[in-house]
Amino acid sequence: MITPVLPTYARAPLSFVEGSGPWLMTETGERYLDLGAGIAVTALGHANPRLVAALEAQARRLWHTSNLYEIPNQAKLAEMLVEATFADTMFFTNSGTEAVECAVKMARKHFSHNGQPERVEIICFEGSFHGRSSAGIAAAGSEKMVGGFGPVLPGFVHLPWGDHEGLKAAIGPKTAAIMVEPVQGEGGIRPMPEVCLKGLRDLCDAHGILMILDEVQCGMGRTGRLFAHEWAGIEPDIMAVAKGIGGGFPLGACLATEAAADGMGLGTHGSTYGGNPLACAVGISVVETMLEDGFLENVSRIAGRMRQGLESLVARFPEVFIGVRGSGLMLGLMCKAAVGDVVAAGYDAKVIVVPAADNVARVLPPLNITAEEVDEALLRLEAAARALQPETVGGDAV
Repeated sequence: MITPVLPTYARAPLSFVEGSGPWLMTETGERYLDLGAGIAVTALGHANPRLVAALEAQARRLWHTSNLYEIPNQAKLAEMLVEATFADTMFFTNSGTEAVECAVKMARKHFSHNGQPERVEIICFEGSFHGRSSAGIAAAGSEKMVGGFGPVLPGFVHLPWGDHEGLKAAIGPKTAAIMVEPVQGEGGIRPMPEVCLKGLRDLCDAHGILMILDEVQCGMGRTGRLFAHEWAGIEPDIMAVAKGIGGGFPLGACLATEAAADGMGLGTHGSTYGGNPLACAVGISVVETMLEDGFLENVSRIAGRMRQGLESLVARFPEVFIGVRGSGLMLGLMCKAAVGDVVAAGYDAKVIVVPAADNVARVLPPLNITAEEVDEALLRLEAAARALQPETVGGDAV
């Protein structure tokens, strides 16, 4: 018999009823150190007092009016992001999936608006994840994502990760854009080298096509800059953002230059809830916090401590871990043991990590995690690793 909640998730046998900072509590009072942050969503921790205050204040005034009317919070958040980024304009959504959907539509509309309606193809990469809408799964292209959901939306070209020559050959008269995550999340915490991001920007410029960045998971301070592409010194034409921007409240955005958005006039796109007063009140508080002096610098400092500790675990538990990769506080423990076993051992040690492709455990703590909390997290990960390390007798595993 089917359950009242559609059984599409392989849920862990855990249920949390309260959270504070990087901690989650069960109904029976057990405390777990959360290094998943709701998959990089609770960027400022659970029940952050500043975000709670912003949400409560707005909730007492006005929840929803729809985008038929001006929304002051939406305008303020847009102005803040325009000031802090490459963007000239943006469309607010409720999720990363919707932000990607808007980005795809915007890229195609741009060329149609400028007399090149044949330019509809978007080049994407193996291992990518762009949400679960029809466009999102078509962009990813893997059998895991598209199997059973055909016919798959056309207009997406898929290339192996790091295939530079294949990329050059794939650009043709139908190409509208290249879409890439600067750091793949679901794909196993795979950063695109800065030189490659620069090369993609140059390639797009040379062929007159758009560069779309999906920073849904790697954006909003996660790598120690407000957005990951800033490390490479480049700017996209369009960018999808979500997860951390709402700190746990559903919010996303599609940011763009004026040129890239030139086809998106009246009636071309819409959302009932996107950019509502509640979500944008929280988003304003998130962005204000992240732009405060020293915040992002502290993310990098704490990230260095976390990475050093993870590297030590890899060295001491070679039968469990292979290495560490990633950027800032978007780190991946490359596992020799099955990643599912690593995650389960973490639950036993009361520490939460998130599985990803390529047998990687994601480490995505709140960006304001303290040094003491990092040290505690490493102790709990060590306990998990000890539980998985084969016992030895006389130097031989048994």
